[in-house]
Amino acid sequence: MSDVLLRLESVCKSFGGVHAVNDASLQVAAGSIHGLIGPNGAGKSTLFHLISGHHEASSGQIYFDGCLLQGETPDRRARLGISIAFQAARIFQDMSVMETVMVGSHTWAHYGLADALLRTRRFRDTEAQVALEARQLLARMGLLDHADRAAQTLPLGKQRQLQIARALCARPKLLLLDEPASGLRGDERAGLAAQIREVRAQGVTVVLVEHDVGFVMSLSDRIMVLNHGRTQQVAAPTEAYLKPANRFVAEF
Repeated sequence: MSDVLLRLESVCKSFGGVHAVNDASLQVAAGSIHGLIGPNGAGKSTLFHLISGHHEASSGQIYFDGCLLQGETPDRRARLGISIAFQAARIFQDMSVMETVMVGSHTWAHYGLADALLRTRRFRDTEAQVALEARQLLARMGLLDHADRAAQTLPLGKQRQLQIARALCARPKLLLLDEPASGLRGDERAGLAAQIREVRAQGVTVVLVEHDVGFVMSLSDRIMVLNHGRTQQVAAPTEAYLKPANRFVAEF
C-alpha cells in the first residue's frame, strides 16, 4: 500500500474572487480508503471535481498513476481509471437498473458502428461481457432482483448503490464517493460500509467525502481535513479520535 496512486500538489481553484480550493495537497496510497472531511463550503466537492476533470485547477498539479492530469477531459480521466459517484443521484430517464450500470462500461467496451449494425462476433462478445459484469455488480450491491426495474423508481438508498455499481462498471483504479451515506438509515449505512470495504478488497482505491465522521472513521486508512479550501490535517483514525463524540465534529 506504499505506492501513491493520486497526488495533489498545491492545488487551487477560484470562482471569481472566491477561493473554493486553496493550496490543497494530499497523497492517496494505492489500495487504501482515504477519507475527506470538513464543514459545508470547505471545498470538498470542488476538490473531487478537480480530480475527475469536471473543473480545471487554477494552479497546482494533480497526478494520477504517475500521469499529470492537467488538460485531460473527464472522459479521458475515466478511461485512465477514475470513476465518481456524485452526491446527488444522477439517474438516466427511461433506463432500467441493468442498463444504467452498463453505461459505465463506456471506458472499455469498444466496437464500431458497423459491428453494432451487423451484430458481429465482436459486438456480441463485448455486449455479453458488459452484461455479465453489470449483473455481477448488481448482485454485489444487492440490486439484482431490480435489474429490469426503471432506475428512477428506486428509493434513494438503492439509487446511491446503483450509482456506485455504474461507477465500478468502468473498471476504475480510483473510486470517488461524494456523500454516499447521505440520507441513508442506519442499516443502509452499515450495508454501504461493507460494500465499500469489498470494493477496496477487489483492489480499487477509494476516496470518500462524508459529513458522518463516525462513518468515515470506521472505514478510512487516512483522513484529510479540509477547511476554507485548505488542507488542515492528515491523520490515521484511532480510538482517540472516536471517543469524545468526535473532536472533529466540534470544530465543524
